[in-house]
Amino acid sequence: MKFHEMEIEQVEKALETDFSSGLTQEEVKERIKQHGFNELEEGEKQSALLLFFSQFKDFMVLVLLAATLISGLLGEYIDAIAIIAIVILNGILGFYQERRAEKSLQALKELSAPQVSVLRDGHWIKVPSKEIVIGDILKFSSGDRIGADVRIIESNSLEIEESALTGESVPVAKHIDCLSNPSPGIGDMENTAFMGTMITRGSGIGVVIATGMKTAMGQIAGLLQSAESQETPLQRRLEQLGKILITVALFLTLLVVVIGIMRGHEIYEMFLAGVSLAVAAIPEGLPAIVTVALSLGVQKMIRQKAIVRKLPAVETLGCASVICSDKTGTMTQNKMTVTHLWSGEQTWTVDGIGYQPTGDFYRNKQKVIPKDEKALQQMLIFGMLCNHSDIYQEDEEYILDGDPTEGALLVSAMKAGLNRSKLLEEFTIIKEFPFDSARKMMSIHVKDKQGRHFIVTKGAPDVILGICESILWDGKSQFLNQDKQTRVQNAINNLASNALRTIAIAFKPISHNTVILSEQEAENKLTLIGIQGMIDPPRPEVKDAVKECKAAGIKTVMITGDHVITAKAIAGELGILTKKSKVVEGKELSQMTVEELEAVVEDVSVFARVSPEHKLKIVRALQNRGHIVAMTGDGVNDAPAIKAADIGVAMGITGTDVAKEASSLVLLDDNFATIKAAIKEGRNIYENIRKFVRYLLASNVGEILVMLFAMILGMPLPLVPIQILWVNLVTDGLPAMALGLDQPEENVMRRGPRSPNEGVFSRGLGWKVISRGFLIGIVTLIAFMIIYHNDPSQLEYAQTIAFATLVMAQLIHVFDCRSEISVLSRNPFGNKYLVWAVISSLALMFVVIYYPPLQPVFHTLPIQAKDWLLIIGLSSVPTFLLAGSFLLRKTK
Repeated sequence: MKFHEMEIEQVEKALETDFSSGLTQEEVKERIKQHGFNELEEGEKQSALLLFFSQFKDFMVLVLLAATLISGLLGEYIDAIAIIAIVILNGILGFYQERRAEKSLQALKELSAPQVSVLRDGHWIKVPSKEIVIGDILKFSSGDRIGADVRIIESNSLEIEESALTGESVPVAKHIDCLSNPSPGIGDMENTAFMGTMITRGSGIGVVIATGMKTAMGQIAGLLQSAESQETPLQRRLEQLGKILITVALFLTLLVVVIGIMRGHEIYEMFLAGVSLAVAAIPEGLPAIVTVALSLGVQKMIRQKAIVRKLPAVETLGCASVICSDKTGTMTQNKMTVTHLWSGEQTWTVDGIGYQPTGDFYRNKQKVIPKDEKALQQMLIFGMLCNHSDIYQEDEEYILDGDPTEGALLVSAMKAGLNRSKLLEEFTIIKEFPFDSARKMMSIHVKDKQGRHFIVTKGAPDVILGICESILWDGKSQFLNQDKQTRVQNAINNLASNALRTIAIAFKPISHNTVILSEQEAENKLTLIGIQGMIDPPRPEVKDAVKECKAAGIKTVMITGDHVITAKAIAGELGILTKKSKVVEGKELSQMTVEELEAVVEDVSVFARVSPEHKLKIVRALQNRGHIVAMTGDGVNDAPAIKAADIGVAMGITGTDVAKEASSLVLLDDNFATIKAAIKEGRNIYENIRKFVRYLLASNVGEILVMLFAMILGMPLPLVPIQILWVNLVTDGLPAMALGLDQPEENVMRRGPRSPNEGVFSRGLGWKVISRGFLIGIVTLIAFMIIYHNDPSQLEYAQTIAFATLVMAQLIHVFDCRSEISVLSRNPFGNKYLVWAVISSLALMFVVIYYPPLQPVFHTLPIQAKDWLLIIGLSSVPTFLLAGSFLLRKTK
């Protein structure tokens, strides 16, 4: 039923309740049986054990388990244990992240009021909110949280803050009248209060019209359950890589076995040779190094005020092509600020940021002193007096206690040097007539030091204008004739067209013996002083961040529950809205299918007056167009879209627990500019992952080819499996991790976003892996052949030479991996972590070669000094041969 369209009497009848006595206990029991308890249902939960085991179905993990089996077959139990440890560590990390994600719904449930005041059998009693039923009569006042969706039946200056549902911080004044709009948005339902929202002012009584999953909050919970988390591009690419590697490993194993058998070797001997090649093909340390690189990136992002909740999401930021951002608090300061003041055809502007009481006043771009401008000064004084809010300082930050609109009036007066406590020494407030949503104004009766009495009123300009008979014009009170009324209305329209929320200030002198008993006596025959126009202004750094994102090929889309005029003004100021881009309102979205939205979504830069379902639809439409979508938000209303987006970004300061739990990234400063910094870091992390994938795979190709070529030539194995595993798990690991800490290249934010379909070996990486790996394999085989042919009885010594050559060639090659162009295009010592990693790997190699207890384990012998010249000379060839070809191309 559309209770918002009904008169109060109709609501009472439709719900079969009694507003004077409430429901009986028997009726409550019956309705609980019929509708269930007033609580949010949870989806079917996966057991902790199943959730843990599900971490091991990833293809790359299966590859690692295959490597473990192979190592076990070879009798290398230490290596098998090491690989198993890596697999379990990755599984624990994944389990922990998914377990945290399950808390989303629990956080949502905690927004419901634990206890409420309800009318039962003619008495007001306190009951747990889960026991509320449809038809219950609830009582609530300032500071209470609404326990269910209710139709307001009594309102005493009632205002409710609904940002958790609408995204807008300005409290909504509530009344009891029925609405004519057949399908209003949540933000427009002024006679309805919703579960989980907070009362900021006044008190009221309401009748419950929806409970549990049928409430607006419950519908969001349903969306949150049905919204599926997206697999990240990194996860897709690693799965692709795993499939390639396992295919190569199986092919090589089969190839070697067939070649060996054709040459007359024993089947078992050839099987072990093939298995050793398969081990060489699989970079066992890759998943662990990816996790470590992402973790290190997370630490860097924390320093930039962004907390990553899901590791693969770091890299996803790097290929984001659209940022869908909430307006309030993310792009704006979430602090209402007076920017324009008007009185008698004079307009003043005032600068300053947020609630900080510093700023200058200007008229016609000329700086003015407010106390020299009579109308301006009077408007500021009366705006400060007719006010309930307070601004206080805490840790060098100015904080508002009270209504944002009143706070803005307070700050504008403080910028003029006025002080409320000193003002109250000059003026005595005799009586107050509180703000009422029906009257849309507030009035006070004051007396100054000279004994003069005044009525001061502030409120909606159109209402105030209707009760004024004069206006302050050129410093004098003049009759408010039709011409001046038109001019005032034009001023109001002009301020509103610039997305400013307007408040009018009026007054009238009264005699000292006049007794004002009612609002009607106070609020008539007033003199209009002027109008203050305020807005939640954009954050100053966001405009540059939007510009940088545009240069990086990333489109910024504003999605807000605010009015279209305000959204257009802010979006235009930030450079989001251009002449070619479109604005779509929620009512238009409701009539569109996802397919229809897909057809126009590329041209839309602003979505205004949207609901949670709309946000989800927008994200889906953009994803269907091939975009990688980052969705930001802070309220409960944002959570389903945050979860469904490729990367969900929640606000750390103003964000609800629900939004944070559904997100992949949390901004500690609630700042859009931090998203830009996170994207830059995400891009760099992905490039660094490419660097160490290139390094590891080129090394592995070298290992494969040296083994394969040796067998094709009918030679003994140049490397034993334990040496290959040592290189893969230990020697390669430290330099690969150091590549994960490499600094970003200069043009990282001047390129377009990567395609989500970009393969692992795109942009020439496959050729680099094969060509470098081929050269590393050839020089290792040459080193082995020289020593082995010189003395075939010294097979173990020749294998030690091959092992050292392979390690040295890889450690020199790692510096080439820092650039897509050439080792000479970047300072090789620019990454200090890499330098120390290479030194550490060299030290580990020397330990394996020269430490006697390890020599029988790794089948090594001490290398003579003269043979190091051969090793260093050959291992330098792959990198410097390619560097020489780069110089040759450059000179041409």
